[in-house]
Amino acid sequence: MNYIWEVVGRHPTGQQPTGEETIQKLCDRVASSTLLEDRRDAVRALKSLSKKYRMEVGTMAMDHLVRILQTDRTDTEILGYALDTLYNIVCSDEEEEPEENQQKQEDDLGAQFTEKFIREPDNITLLLTLLEEFDFHVRWPGVKLLTALLKSQCAQVQGIILVSPMGVSRLMDLLADSREVIRNDGLLLLQQLTKGNTAIQKIVAFENAFERLLEIIIEEGSSDGGIVVEDCLLLLLNLLKNNSSNQNFFKEGSYIQKMKPWFEVGDDNSGWSAQKVTNLHLMLQLVRVMVSPVNSPGATASCQKAMFQCGLLQQLCTILMATGVPADILTETINTVSEVIRGSEVNQDYFASVNAPSNPPRPAIVVLLMSMVNERQPFVLRCAVLYCFQCFLYKNHKGQGEIVATLLPSTIDANSISAGQLLCGGLFSADSLSNWCAAVALAHALQNNLTQKEQLLRVQLATSLGKPPVSLLQQCTNILSQGSRVQTKVGLLMLLCTWISNCPIAVMHFLHNQDNVPFLTGQISENLGEDERLVQGLCALLLGICIYYNDNSLENYTKEKLKQLIEKRIGKENFVEKLGFITKHELYSRAAQKPQPAFSTPEHMMFDHEFTKLVKELEGMITKAVLRSSEEEKKEEEVKKTLEQHDSIVTQYKELIREQDSQINELKEQVTLLTSQNEKLQNTITQQFSQIQQHKDQYNILKLKLGKDNQQTSNQAEAAHMNGLQPEELSQLREQLEELQRQNLLLQTQLTEKDSLVTSLKTEGVPSAEGSTSEVTELQKEVELLKAQLQSQTAEITQLQSERQELLRGSETTAAVPGEDRVYTEKIAELESRLSAQTAETQKLKGEVKTLLESKELMEKELASATSTAAIMQAEKSKLQQEVQESKKEQDDLLMLLADQDQKILSLKQRLKDLGETIEDEDDLDSRDQFDDDDDDDDEEEEEECDE
Repeated sequence: MNYIWEVVGRHPTGQQPTGEETIQKLCDRVASSTLLEDRRDAVRALKSLSKKYRMEVGTMAMDHLVRILQTDRTDTEILGYALDTLYNIVCSDEEEEPEENQQKQEDDLGAQFTEKFIREPDNITLLLTLLEEFDFHVRWPGVKLLTALLKSQCAQVQGIILVSPMGVSRLMDLLADSREVIRNDGLLLLQQLTKGNTAIQKIVAFENAFERLLEIIIEEGSSDGGIVVEDCLLLLLNLLKNNSSNQNFFKEGSYIQKMKPWFEVGDDNSGWSAQKVTNLHLMLQLVRVMVSPVNSPGATASCQKAMFQCGLLQQLCTILMATGVPADILTETINTVSEVIRGSEVNQDYFASVNAPSNPPRPAIVVLLMSMVNERQPFVLRCAVLYCFQCFLYKNHKGQGEIVATLLPSTIDANSISAGQLLCGGLFSADSLSNWCAAVALAHALQNNLTQKEQLLRVQLATSLGKPPVSLLQQCTNILSQGSRVQTKVGLLMLLCTWISNCPIAVMHFLHNQDNVPFLTGQISENLGEDERLVQGLCALLLGICIYYNDNSLENYTKEKLKQLIEKRIGKENFVEKLGFITKHELYSRAAQKPQPAFSTPEHMMFDHEFTKLVKELEGMITKAVLRSSEEEKKEEEVKKTLEQHDSIVTQYKELIREQDSQINELKEQVTLLTSQNEKLQNTITQQFSQIQQHKDQYNILKLKLGKDNQQTSNQAEAAHMNGLQPEELSQLREQLEELQRQNLLLQTQLTEKDSLVTSLKTEGVPSAEGSTSEVTELQKEVELLKAQLQSQTAEITQLQSERQELLRGSETTAAVPGEDRVYTEKIAELESRLSAQTAETQKLKGEVKTLLESKELMEKELASATSTAAIMQAEKSKLQQEVQESKKEQDDLLMLLADQDQKILSLKQRLKDLGETIEDEDDLDSRDQFDDDDDDDDEEEEEECDE
C-alpha cells in the first residue's frame, strides 16, 4: 500500500483514507496529469486495486481508462495497465472459488460493467484496433478482455464485431502469432466469438481457419496432444455444427481426408490419458457432425462417400475391433460408424464384410450383437450397438435379406453363431432390455420390406423337447400372453405391428391363432395402471392393423366382424382413446426427435424412432376404419369398384391408343421406306432411259458414218465382233480424233495471238522509255549550259563592281582636279549602265534556269513513270514468253498425239480394208455426210424398223 500512497501523494500517517477516496484521487490524477509518467503510475495503482475494489474501480475509473486507450496509444506500458484493469473489472478472479451466491453477484456485476463498456460500439472497435499491436503487454490483455466481454454479453459483442470493418480478420491473425500464449488465448476467443452465430462462423471458415486449425492439431501431436488440441477441436465443432455452408466448404477443401491420421491407434492401447480420451472423443464428434442424419441427404451422402474413399471408415472399423480401447471411446466409435454407414449402400456392404480378429474370424455385426444381448455390458454401449444395427439396415434391402436368411431353416449352421440366432436368443431371454433391443432390431430387418415379412413367417422355433415347433409369430404372441414386463411387451408389440402392417398374409397368420384377438380385446378393455396404458395403446394399434390390412380371407375375422367385436366389448370411442395413448406419451415424443436411441436409464427405452413414424402414418387411417359404419364402407367399396372400373376402362383406352400409336408409327416407317425405294427406282429408270438414248445416238452416228444398210451393218458388226472390235469403239475413236483436231486449231490461234502481242511490245513498249531518257539528258545539258553562263555573268558583274569601287576611291583622291573628276564620273556612269544591263541579263537567265529546272523535274517524273511502265511491260513480256514456250510445248505434245491418232486411224482403216470394208477419203465422207443430212427422214424410218 505504500506505493499507492506515494502515487496519491500522502504517506500512511495518521488516519488512512478509504479505498473509495484513494480510487477517486487516482482517477483525478489520471484525468488531470500532464506528464505521462504520472498517468502511468496512477493507472498501475488502479490495476492493483481493481480486484479488491472491483465495484469502485469499475464505477469511477472505466471512462478514464477508455480515454487512456484513446489518447496514450504510443505508450504500450500504460495501455497494458489499462487493459488489465478493465479485464479485472469485467471478469471475476478465477483463482478464487466463491460461494454460489457470491458467484452470482460477481457475474451480475461483470455483466453490468460489460454492458456499460459496449454501450459505445466504438470501444469494441478501439479494442480490435489495439489487438493489431504486436507488443505482448498490449495484445495479450486485449485478447483476454475481449474474451471476457464475449463470455458476458456474447450476442451484443458479436453484432458489433460483425459490422466492424475487418473485425473478424483481425482476430484470425491471432492464430498466426508465434507466441503460444497469445495463440492459445486466441483459440479461446474464437470459440466464444463463433458460438451460435452462423455469419461469423462463415467468415472465420473463409479466413482459412480450417487449414490453420488442422496444422495446429498436427503440430501439437493430434490425439496425443494437450489442451490446445482440445481447443482446436472445440472451435472446429463450433464452425461445422448446424452450418451446411461450412460443412460443404470443409468437404470441398479435402479436409475430410486430413482427418484420417487422427484415428491411427496402435496395437498397444493400454494407458490412455484422460486428455487423449477427450481429444479422440471430440474427433469422433467432428466426424459425426459431417454425416449427421439431420443434415441434407445429398451432403451426408457425399461426405460418406469421401470417408470411404479416403479410408476413414476402414480406420474407424479398426478401432471398433481393437482391444484395450476405453469403453466411452468404443461407444462413440460405434455411434460414429453407425452414421457413416447409414443409408450408404457402399459403406453398408463394406461394414458387412468386416471381421473381428478372432479365431475363427467372426463378422463384426455378430460380435456387436453379442454385446447388445449381453446384460453385463454397459447400457450406453448396448444402445450404441442397437443404433449401429439400425443404421446398417436403414434402406438396405440386401442386408435385411441376409439377416432374415440366418433365421430360415435352410441356412442355419449349427457350428457357428449367426445374427438371427443372437436376435432370437435376446428376444426370449430373461432380460427385458435384451427383449426390447432384439425386438426392435428384428423390426428394422422388416422395415418397408414385404418380401422379408413373408419370409419371416417360415421361421419355426423348437421350444422344448417332445413338442412340435411353433412359428416365430406364434411364439411372440405366447410371450405376450404370459404376463411379461412392460418393456418386453412394448418391444414385442412394436415388432408385431411392424411385421403385419401392409402385409395381408401376415395378418391372416396372426388372426389364424384363435387366442390372439381375445387377448388383444381383453388387454384393451381392462382398467390397468398407468404403466399398462402404453401396452393398451399398442394392443389397440395392433388390432387396428388387423382391421385395416384384412383381406377378409378368414370368415370368423373379417373387417366387419372385428369392428362389431370392438363395438361390443370395447366401444369405438374407448378404442380410439386407448389408441391415442401412444402419441401422448412423453417417451414417444422423445423418441420421435432423432434416430439415435438416447435414454438416460434402461426403463426409458420404450419407443423406436422408425416405429414413431409408423404410428403417425397408421393412427388416422385406423381411426377412420374403425369409426366407419358398414353402410359407409359398402358405399366406399362401391365407389372404389366404380373407380376401379373407370380406371380399367381408362387403362384399356390408353392401351388401345398406345397400340394405335405404335401402328401409326409402323405405317409411317413403311411409307418412308417405300418412298425412298420409289425414288431409287425412279432414278434407276431415268438412268436406263439415258443409257437407251445414248445407245440410239451411237447407233445413228455409226449409221451416218458408215452409210450402210441394216444388213451390212449387222454383217460388219458380226465381223468386227469376230475380230475383237466393236462399232462403239470406232465411233469413240472418231470422236476423239475430231476433238483433238479442234483443240489443235484453238491452240494454234492462241499461239498466233500471243506472238503478235509480243512483237508489238518489242516495237512499242521499251523505246518510249529510252526516248524519255534522251530528252531528259538534253534538258540536263541545257541546264548545265545556262548555269555556266550565269556563273560567267556573275563573275563579270563582280568584276564591274570592283572596278566601280576603285573608280570611286580614285574620284575621292582626285576631287581637286576638275577634268579628272568629270572623266571618272563618265566611267562610273558607263560602268553603272553596264552593271544594270548585266544585272537584267542575269535576272533573265535565272528565270530561264528556273523554267528549265521545272521542265527537268517534270521530265524526270515522266521518265520514272515510263521506266516503271517499261519494267511492267518487260515482266509481262517475260511472262508471255514463258506462256509461249509452254504453248509450244503443249503444241508439240498435241502434234505427237495427232501423229499417234493418225497412226491409229491408218491402222484402223487398214483393218477395215482387211475386213472388206470400203474406205473413202475425208472429202468424200464430208460430201457423203452432207448428202446423208438430206435423207434424215428415211434414216429415221429405218431406225424405227431396226428398233422393232
